[in-house]
Amino acid sequence: MEIYSTLTRDKEDFKTINKNRVNLFVCGPTVYDDAHIGHGRTYISFDTIKRYLEFKGYAVFYIQNVTDIDDKIINRSKESGIPADALARKFERRYREDMEKLNVNGVNLFARATDHMPEILDQIQRLIDKGFAYETEDGVYFEIDKFEEFGKLSNRNVDELESHRDIAETTKKNHQDFALWKKREGVDEPTWPSPWGDGRPGWHIEDTAITEYYFGEQYDVHGGGLDLIFPHHEAEITQMEAVSGKSPMVRYWLHTGFLNVNGEKMSKSLHNFITIRELLENYEPDTFRFFVLSTHYRSPIDFSKDSLHQSERSLDRIRKYYGQLDVEVDDGEFSCEKLNPHREEFFNSMDDDFNTPKAIASIFGLINDTKNELDNLSDDEKIAIKSFLDDASHILGVSFELQDVGAGSDDLLDVISEVRSELRANKQYDLSDKIRENLQSLGYEVND
Repeated sequence: MEIYSTLTRDKEDFKTINKNRVNLFVCGPTVYDDAHIGHGRTYISFDTIKRYLEFKGYAVFYIQNVTDIDDKIINRSKESGIPADALARKFERRYREDMEKLNVNGVNLFARATDHMPEILDQIQRLIDKGFAYETEDGVYFEIDKFEEFGKLSNRNVDELESHRDIAETTKKNHQDFALWKKREGVDEPTWPSPWGDGRPGWHIEDTAITEYYFGEQYDVHGGGLDLIFPHHEAEITQMEAVSGKSPMVRYWLHTGFLNVNGEKMSKSLHNFITIRELLENYEPDTFRFFVLSTHYRSPIDFSKDSLHQSERSLDRIRKYYGQLDVEVDDGEFSCEKLNPHREEFFNSMDDDFNTPKAIASIFGLINDTKNELDNLSDDEKIAIKSFLDDASHILGVSFELQDVGAGSDDLLDVISEVRSELRANKQYDLSDKIRENLQSLGYEVND
């Protein structure tokens, strides 16, 4: 299996630090608002990656941090009048509800920043002791001039650092030094005691303190959105490799591409900002998940109603085919000659940097090659095909079962039946037969 690492800008053979075990960390949400479909794209991708690694036989320990103290949370708390900790818990709960609906259930541990304050303080103190960090009147900062390899992940130089989450820069040695600890700014802000005064951690230190505590100084895979490469992930490398003296901090850096809406960057000012909750009011969760996986995780993806409807139709086609495999899968050994090349293509695609669009294409290749021959296949051959589709369904996290049309379906069928009767009375047999065929493909028996 090969995966692409942002650090080397190349595909590499996948080799873990500990045999058959993968330590995976993905940057989680800052819980001050509902998660949007861009978040959904990233977390669906990494959930699928974990599913496939486990299918391959790896034991995967997947941690996602929860940034539950941050300037954005504090500002939203002041605007809403809700205490910062209560606000963070509210949106953390809603985030996890959203992920559950999207079948993103592979995270083993949600690690809150505020639950790891001792580890954060310890890592900051060690950076100070090693000469990489210093205290000022408003905080503790990492001195980036002391770390020669700063910029190796993003291929940027130190002058490009965007310290967009930092506080005032007046007391720094270098205005690009980033905050490890922010001293109290106001009486109404949440703070924690520290050797450098009451305050709160910087953004970057939260993640490395968490991963060092659970994984150690080096681990296998770090993931997140493309927008986090610089400065966040760059700062993580700088902190961790400085304090440990070991490189690389992470063997493989994986980043998901941007999600745009109708060709434009998603933003509230453009009125194209879509939360997961808003999306799921109108679309089945599996449809969005299938839409996400129809594009490679590293590639940009353009969200639109048309593209979502296309995913809906494509998934429906797989479900109709799956429904025609009227057999029960058991634990026996079954084979189908027509299945083998498509099954091989599916797993070769997943082994090639988790190429889900090619893997999905192999499923449609199977359907095209066998859809007109299902009646001629033996039950053993059908079981082999269905068993493969069950594996693919699990890996992709998308159900291939025909979905219940829900309440009121009997009334709807009665209406359709009346329409067909009128069509037949008017001798419009072609249209009547087409409706019957579509109903049969959905599992309904129609007798005239």
